[in-house]
Amino acid sequence: MTPVKEIIGEMTDASPEDKSFVEKAYEFSKKAHEGQKRYSGEPYFIHAAATAKILAEYGMDPTTIAAGLLHDAVEDGRVLREDIEKEFGDELLFIVDGVTKLGTHKYRGAERHAESLRRLLVATASDIRVLIVKLADRFHNMQTLEHVPEHKRRRIALETLEIYAPIADRLGMGKIKRDLEDLAFPYVDPDAATHTAEVRKLKTKETEDGLAKIQKELETELKKKGFATLRTDIRMKGLWSLHQKLKRKRDDISLIHDIAALRIVVPTIEDCYTTLGTVHALFKPLPGEFKDYIAFPKPNGYQSLHTTVVTPNAGIVEIQIRTEEMHRAAQFGIASHMSYKQLGKGIEDLGKDAQKSRFSSLSFSWVRWMIPSLMKVTKKEEGAKGVTKIPAWLTELAEAHSEVAGSKEFVDGLKEDFFSHRVFVFTPKGDVIDLPAASTPIDFAYAIHSDLGDHLQGAKVNGKLVSFDTVLGNGDVVEIIRRDSAHPSVKWLEIVRTALARRHIRTTLEMSDPTKHHPQSRTARKETTHHAKKK
Repeated sequence: MTPVKEIIGEMTDASPEDKSFVEKAYEFSKKAHEGQKRYSGEPYFIHAAATAKILAEYGMDPTTIAAGLLHDAVEDGRVLREDIEKEFGDELLFIVDGVTKLGTHKYRGAERHAESLRRLLVATASDIRVLIVKLADRFHNMQTLEHVPEHKRRRIALETLEIYAPIADRLGMGKIKRDLEDLAFPYVDPDAATHTAEVRKLKTKETEDGLAKIQKELETELKKKGFATLRTDIRMKGLWSLHQKLKRKRDDISLIHDIAALRIVVPTIEDCYTTLGTVHALFKPLPGEFKDYIAFPKPNGYQSLHTTVVTPNAGIVEIQIRTEEMHRAAQFGIASHMSYKQLGKGIEDLGKDAQKSRFSSLSFSWVRWMIPSLMKVTKKEEGAKGVTKIPAWLTELAEAHSEVAGSKEFVDGLKEDFFSHRVFVFTPKGDVIDLPAASTPIDFAYAIHSDLGDHLQGAKVNGKLVSFDTVLGNGDVVEIIRRDSAHPSVKWLEIVRTALARRHIRTTLEMSDPTKHHPQSRTARKETTHHAKKK
C-alpha cells in the first residue's frame, strides 16, 4: 500500500496546508474503502492511493491529488456527495462527479457507445482535471488487469487503446500514452505483442554496446565545450508504437531507425542547437531525417530536436536533444503546464519570457494557443488554486459534436477530428491552427471562422496559389482569399477532412436551396441512389 508520505513526497512546492489537505483525503478514503477488496484480493484502497501517487508524480495540484484518492468513494455508495462537499469543497466534488460519470458506461466499441464518448467530452469540457484523474485511474487499473475476469480484459484493453491512449497523446502526455498502449497491447493481440517484443529485444542486443559507446563519446565531447550540466539516456521505442511502425514498413525492421534512441537533455534552447552541431560534427547525419520540433512543435506541444546519424559502433541511430522543461512537457504534457508557477504570471508575462530567446518565436505561438485555455477559470471556481480548463480544441469538439443527432455521424466526426494524426499550420500573422492530418485549405478557412469558409474564393500556401484539395503539411503558412460572391460547392464535401467544415458546408448549401442540397452524408446519398435503382 502506498503510504501518504510517498504521495506527499512527490508533490512539488507543497505548503503545510496542501499536505494536510491530502493527508485528510487519504484517511477519509482509507476509511470509506475499509473492507472492500479488488479482484486480486488486495484492499481496494491500494488503487485509490496508487492513483493519487501517479497524479502527484504528474505535478498536479492538491485538489486533484485528493480527488484521485476519493474518485471511487461516491460511486459505490459508501460516501454521500454532500459529505465530500462538506469536507473537501465543491471543486473537489466536481472532479469526483466527472470521473464517476465517465465510469458509468461499459465500452463495446466506439460505434456502439457514442454516448459514453459524448459524456467524456462534456465532462472534460468543464475541467481538464477530470480527464487527468481518469487517465491516472486507468493507468493503475491496466497495471493490474491480469486479475480482472478474462472476459472483461480485452474490452478494457481495447477501450484503453482506442480512447484513452489517443487522448493522452493529444494532451501531450507521452509517458502515460506509451504505458497505456504497451499495457493494453498483449490483451488485444497477444501474438503480435510477443513478435514485436522479440524484434525489439534482438535489435536492442545489436545496438546496446554501441549506443553506450556513443553516449560516452558525446558526453566527453560536450563537457569539453563547457557543458557543466547535461544528462543522457537511452530511450527504447514502445511496443505498440513499434508494432504500428512495423505495419507501415511491411515488417522490414531495417527501415526503422528509432527503436533505440539516445536522448540528450541540456539547460537551454541555445544549448540544444550547439549540441546538434557537435553531434553532426562527430557523426554523419542522414539527409532528410532531421526534425526541428523546437521551432515547429508538434500539435500537442511536444518540442525536441531529432536527428538520425550513421555511427561506427551502433549503425543508424536517432538522437533527440531537448531542455529539461521540454522533457517534462514531453512526459506529462498538459499536466506539466498546470504545475508551473509561472502560469500565475498570465499570458502577457509568459510572452515576454518566451520572446527573450531568439529561437522562441514559433514556440511563443504555441504558448498563445495553449495558455488561454489553461488559464480560463469559471465564476464558481474563481480564486481556486491551480484551476484549469480544457484546451480550446477539446472544448470546440464538445460543442461541435453535441449537436450531432446520429451516433454514427458523431463517432465518424470524432475519429476524424480527434483520434487522427494532427498537423498544425500558421496564418500569415503567425497564429497556430490545429487540424487533422490531410486537411485542406477549406478546413483551414472554416477552422478560423464559418464566414471565411462560406466566402472562400482562393488560397495561398507558403505564398503560392493552390487548389482547394491541396493537403496541408506541418508548418505551412496559409492565406485565405475571401470574396462576398464566393459560396461553398457540393464538391467541397468530397474534399474536406473535418466534421466542422462538412457541417457548415451542408448547412450553407441547404439554406441556399433546401430542395436541391439535402444535408445528408455522401455515403447516405449513395445508399439512397442504390436502393432506388434496385426498386
